[in-house]
Amino acid sequence: MSFLDGLENVVRRNEPLAMHTWFQLGGPAEYFAEPETPDQLLTLIKRCHEEGVSIRLLGQGSNLLVRDEGVPGMVVHLSAPVFCEIRLDGRSLTAGGGSLLGRAVTTSVHRGLAGLEMLVGIPGTIGGALHGNTGAHGGAIGQWLFEATVITANGETHQRAGDELSFGYRQSSLDDLVILEARCELEEDNPHELAQRMQKQWIVKKASQPMGHQCAGCVFKNPRGQKTAGELIDDAGLKGTRIGGAVVSDRHANFIIAEPECTAQDVLRLIEMIRSQVRDRLDVDLELELEIW
Repeated sequence: MSFLDGLENVVRRNEPLAMHTWFQLGGPAEYFAEPETPDQLLTLIKRCHEEGVSIRLLGQGSNLLVRDEGVPGMVVHLSAPVFCEIRLDGRSLTAGGGSLLGRAVTTSVHRGLAGLEMLVGIPGTIGGALHGNTGAHGGAIGQWLFEATVITANGETHQRAGDELSFGYRQSSLDDLVILEARCELEEDNPHELAQRMQKQWIVKKASQPMGHQCAGCVFKNPRGQKTAGELIDDAGLKGTRIGGAVVSDRHANFIIAEPECTAQDVLRLIEMIRSQVRDRLDVDLELELEIW
């Protein structure tokens, strides 16, 4: 690891990635880094850029499937406290890219700031949520973004203004390598009423999703102007369908359950089978929301 001289204390080789994802599947990362400061993160990115080493950011692993053979190059996890801070100032909520989305939601609600409460129960980090414009109940996080501090793949730091970015369904133009910090401008509201709305949304979400199993977030995006992906998979008669240890959830068909003997290849084969069957039976092409490494 000569190109990582001085970073040995924050970089590990052949780190198993299964423990870092909700599926708990997949092989190791060639290099796995948990930098402790922004300076270490910048040094790491610049070294990888100079050496031609590919680099990926890992959030909470809630919407990720790692292939059984693992991942070449560098995987970076922003787990240190400096990347997970959340601050409030008036109507502004500023959160580190590694901070948990759920913590940002509850922090804003308790302060009487509205906007993020519809995201309750959605796992992941602020960085991942902004990258994929996480949303629910007709709203999404991108609409509240005022500005973001990002780091590019070659190690340059920039400010991105929210009104200069585009956000769509489960995607955004905020596609820099690292979202270091984000500032959202929210709306003042009654904390008690906000908490009640959040609780109702939490109950509805948990009633419809599988619990107590190894599974990631929704596998497919909802097609525009049609039934949801889960409804289409259900209409195709695929609830409970199994390949190896991977099973389509009986509770919500847009979730795949990984049973103890499951492999990442089982999940990949089941995904392709679902897409093929929905295309053949309902003439709809499902687009993946799950990220695959």
